[in-house]
Amino acid sequence: MTLTAPTIEDLTLNLSQEIQVRAPLEVTFAALLEQIGPQNETHDGKPLPMKIEAWPGGRWYRDLGDGNGHFWAFVQAIKRPTLLELIGPLFMSSPVVSNLQYRLVGAAGGTLITFRHTALGYIPDEYKGGMSQGWTHLFARIRKQAETLRSGRVAGG
Repeated sequence: MTLTAPTIEDLTLNLSQEIQVRAPLEVTFAALLEQIGPQNETHDGKPLPMKIEAWPGGRWYRDLGDGNGHFWAFVQAIKRPTLLELIGPLFMSSPVVSNLQYRLVGAAGGTLITFRHTALGYIPDEYKGGMSQGWTHLFARIRKQAETLRSGRVAGG
């Protein structure tokens, strides 16, 4: 049996995205918290019950009820409505730590979200392939909710 040591590329992940939202900072930030929390869902539209305690040291976790669940991250920093930073293993049950940064700035006609996901540890290849798709789905939901609220319509209806 031959074992090979993983390379640094095998053990790291760096994803970045910029998302333009046609809604004010405060509305976009609220939509972000709502979509990673109680309105969270999988990339194929299934509910993913999550809780976000939106304060420094607060938890972000999957709530399965009856005291069951899966810890995803701690809130490392929050500066409403311009920054949310999370740190933890996310959905991975392996030796890994992720840092998520959502930076929001006012931009012409709305808000620009700059997102960065950096991770270190054992990240299975099938997870790496699906993360970009999952984050893209999340940002589409954030954009839709924020732009719907901005226009005065009820979200989801």
